[in-house]
Amino acid sequence: MRAPVISKEELLKHLEADFSQAFNDKTGISIEDLGYGTATIRQALRKHVLRPGNTISGPAMMTLVDVAMYVGLLGAIGWVPLAVTTNLTINFLRKPTAADVLAKAKMLKLGKTLVTGEVLLYSEGSDDLVAHATCTYAIPPKR
Repeated sequence: MRAPVISKEELLKHLEADFSQAFNDKTGISIEDLGYGTATIRQALRKHVLRPGNTISGPAMMTLVDVAMYVGLLGAIGWVPLAVTTNLTINFLRKPTAADVLAKAKMLKLGKTLVTGEVLLYSEGSDDLVAHATCTYAIPPKR
């Protein structure tokens, strides 16, 4: 398994500075694992992401997917703050349990300008897939 091109600590420092709306003490989003083109991201069960039924909402899961894809991508290409989502498709498969949700991202094709990946979402403590997403990111040209 190839090591990420940026350390988890260095990446987190950039994310906290440039994307503080997602990476701060209040959101409950954290990086559990970072590899080359892979990432596991946690969304803690917090009041602001809940929907009726005490479960994490669909929009919060979509945010988690996007964050996981971005972090996994940066594990392969390094710090590129202007890499952007061009497509995100999600299938909600079952209601998450009243627990943290884990997103496991894996890049499927890493091109020079486009990257395609998939993200699998699980409730913590369960092997049952909660949602499956595919994403495409655009990488800006080097100047």
